[in-house]
Amino acid sequence: MSNPDALRNLLNDVATGTLSPDVALDKLKHFDFEPIDEFAKVDHHRLLRTGFPEVIWGQDKTPDQIAQIIRTMRLHNSVVMATRIRPEVYAQVQAQIPDLDYYPLARICALKPGQLEPRYAGTIALLSAGTADLPVAEEAAVTAELCGFRVKRLWDVGVAGIHRLLNNRHVIDEADVLIVVAGMEGALPSVVAGLANCPVIAVPTSIGYGASFNGLAALLTMLNSCAAGIGVVNIDNGFGAAILAGQILRTAHRLSSKGDL
Repeated sequence: MSNPDALRNLLNDVATGTLSPDVALDKLKHFDFEPIDEFAKVDHHRLLRTGFPEVIWGQDKTPDQIAQIIRTMRLHNSVVMATRIRPEVYAQVQAQIPDLDYYPLARICALKPGQLEPRYAGTIALLSAGTADLPVAEEAAVTAELCGFRVKRLWDVGVAGIHRLLNNRHVIDEADVLIVVAGMEGALPSVVAGLANCPVIAVPTSIGYGASFNGLAALLTMLNSCAAGIGVVNIDNGFGAAILAGQILRTAHRLSSKGDL
């Protein structure tokens, strides 16, 4: 019952007398959260609170736990997704939930309608410095698409060959929010932010030689950027970058609908 339209329909049914208060109360029994055995409490209220439903962190959960959570969440949400899912884990979960889709590069599995259409105005452009950064970049791209946003991808445009980025300047110019993913020294977000007229979300990855300290060097570079307008998420956190980009676009849409823009 976390879908606002479903809740509105339920209240209308009670108001018109087509549904008794007792039946409605039973439907709302797990309105805020629902326990699953002893290992999880699914937050059904999150979509109403934040605009995005709860997403399953798949790493370190067992396939059976993931499957049970997905089965519970699918009753309340049109899209259910789990991140950091290894192929062998997906195979075991999919054996229990046959209609589960898998995005191997992004390491995401999801239940979704047959055809996903963007529900919000604006474009989130995803840029990756190198091919090795693609798992994190794809995690961001797939998350944004599953959440209803239009996504444009531009891969392998790192600063070691800056002409590759400059030849695609239109991608930066046409974006409403940019997510820039880079490992090694993490310089790409600074370059992009110096060219962009929209928010830039920087994502450091754990790609690099020993002195990169598993992404810490890239993280510090991004935090210390001299370019304005950059927000930085945690190392390898493509999911968090996508949600932040989505909140930016949703806030712009809300302000526009209120006439504040």
